Amino acid sequence: MGTRAETMDFLTDQLTALPNIRTRKMFGEYCLYCDDKPVAFVCDDELFVKPTEAGREYIGDPVEAPAYPGSKMYYLVSGDRWEDREWITGLIDVTATALPPAKPKPKPKPKPKTPAKPKPKPT
Repeated sequence: MGTRAETMDFLTDQLTALPNIRTRKMFGEYCLYCDDKPVAFVCDDELFVKPTEAGREYIGDPVEAPAYPGSKMYYLVSGDRWEDREWITGLIDVTATALPPAKPKPKPKPKPKTPAKPKPKPT
């Protein structure tokens, strides 16, 4: 089915208190980033938050489910929890804080210089 754009608009609007929130569409679904850390996936209009001990404590008794077939388990956040702006912002914030810093992207290697062709000598 895929996640609707309206779903992402609502979720990102709920998270406006966090300064570094962005999303990236991938394969018809979305990855949610906070401080350049991937903190959650939104698949078929459902929110799957990366599991952390801080997130577990924040949620209390999280429901765990795979975000997609074959994925590891994530904390599935029900839609009614999305309505509580303070709660959902807190969950994403504690999750991002608990995750390690984002790895810097490797710089592309410079292409080797090809030797210049010698100019032909005038005859």
